[in-house]
Amino acid sequence: MFARVSTFFFFFVLALCTSASAAALAVRDQCNTGSIQCCNSVQAVNDPLTGTLAGLLGVVLGGLTGQVGLGCSPLSIIGVGGNSCTAQPVCCTGNNFSGLLVLGCTPINLNL
Repeated sequence: MFARVSTFFFFFVLALCTSASAAALAVRDQCNTGSIQCCNSVQAVNDPLTGTLAGLLGVVLGGLTGQVGLGCSPLSIIGVGGNSCTAQPVCCTGNNFSGLLVLGCTPINLNL
């Protein structure tokens, strides 16, 4: 009888841990409207370096506000295993110019 109760308790706890892990991953994805990127740096739109790079790419930044990601690559939260960001994780909602320049970026925290 005790073996049945302990087996039931073991599987019950295992099921709770499994469902808690799945919920934690969903909370960590803070990017509701754009894509999560890992950028080497994040600059203001009016920063001189940003303006120079945008000019070389033929991108007009006039009228834009906010931050721009420089040297970005996509980051997948679902595949946490080998996909980590050692620079700045950001949520970007604007245009992406081959990762060199990504518009509309907001820094996020992946360590929730």
